[in-house]
Amino acid sequence: MATKVNYKVSITTRDILRMALPISLAILVPQINFITNNIFLGHLDEHAESLSTAGITGVYYLLFAVIGQGLNNGLQALIARRAGEDRIGEIGKLFSQGMIIAMGLAFTGILLTWFLAPAVLSFSLRSQELRDQAVHFLRIRIWGLPFLYIYQMRNALLVGTNQSKYLVYGTLAETIVNITLDYALIYGHLGLPALGFNGAAYASIAAEAAGMLVVFLVINAKGVSKQLQLYKHWRFDAANTRLILVQSSPLVFQYSLSIMAWVFFYILIEHHGRQALAISNTMRNIFGLFGVFTWAFASTTNAMVSNIIGQKMEDRVIELIHKILRLSVGFAVIVALLLNIFPTAFLAVYGQDASFTAAAIPVIRVVSSALVMMSFATIWLNAVTGTANTRINLLIELITIVFYCCYVYLVLERWNMSILYGWMSEWVYWLSLFVFSYLYIRSGKWKGKII
Repeated sequence: MATKVNYKVSITTRDILRMALPISLAILVPQINFITNNIFLGHLDEHAESLSTAGITGVYYLLFAVIGQGLNNGLQALIARRAGEDRIGEIGKLFSQGMIIAMGLAFTGILLTWFLAPAVLSFSLRSQELRDQAVHFLRIRIWGLPFLYIYQMRNALLVGTNQSKYLVYGTLAETIVNITLDYALIYGHLGLPALGFNGAAYASIAAEAAGMLVVFLVINAKGVSKQLQLYKHWRFDAANTRLILVQSSPLVFQYSLSIMAWVFFYILIEHHGRQALAISNTMRNIFGLFGVFTWAFASTTNAMVSNIIGQKMEDRVIELIHKILRLSVGFAVIVALLLNIFPTAFLAVYGQDASFTAAAIPVIRVVSSALVMMSFATIWLNAVTGTANTRINLLIELITIVFYCCYVYLVLERWNMSILYGWMSEWVYWLSLFVFSYLYIRSGKWKGKII
């Protein structure tokens, strides 16, 4: 007889790290891809024009990426709950319906970008040259969205079933393809045409497709597809589709609100000039690169909280959160110290002048402290996600975004203060998220919810 696979987790530091470390690599690779794009683009010109445009296009694409991430996190919590309940037969059904929803969202994003993005950017950006460059780039870049969404649904499956180790293969393939094609297509090496700024778009699409393909080959080879019956439930399933949408929709709106607030922030930064926009783009890179461990522990929190609730261990949720917090904050403090000791080492890779570095170093110090705040705030927020009360996530985000947008508008637009004070908005954001999430989890009102 075949041995039954157990997808339940235990509340140990070893299990936490075994899930979180592969996730951190899976998150790190897209960030490396983005930073690689920016490093190559930073050397295209001496005035940071390509780098500043990449800030706008990067945040725009991130808006669609987090829609997929919201669907991913909702699906991940559902899969983890079924794994904890030992209802393995339901996991393949959830995965196939998640894929169908993801493809619908991907092609909606493509249509919106082609037909609405020019009008939106024309309304918000003052520079005509910046608008034209951004629109041309986005109409290429957006075709990577279907690959990205399939990639994210696969993440939900592997993390939700405590098999995050398989994420590594796809992420390594994605990195190799992205760096190679960035070098080749931006500058015209390896016999390929020099496409400049738009070369980064083609490289990113190819990298996302490669990562998606490799990981599906791996999980098929390892027998995961057969164990979970991933390809036997492609008919439309109204009940599971409704369940996924109910759980994921608040998260999609939550993440979309968060990124729209960041788009608003970048629009206000653009009003302060090209250098301010380029510096802010490097700060986003810092969040992307050095926040990977925090986001990995946050994703682990979501999956493990949902899994142990499925095992009827609600009384141990706080214990689990505290164990994850110690690890998350520890990594963040180390990162913050390194950033404050060696800020010029990070900034030097962008190939900008001394005035750029001098203006960016004080902002790095603000951002590094915000990374520490994020390391505990996002753990508590994802614990709320794991309880399946995703409407509470949306409510917390709504309140926080109001505080955040009021702050950045007053500081950057009304009072015309420097971007150093503008980036202090991250303190407002993460502290607000922490307070509301902490109060909800400690209240115990999430206990007893069935999904």
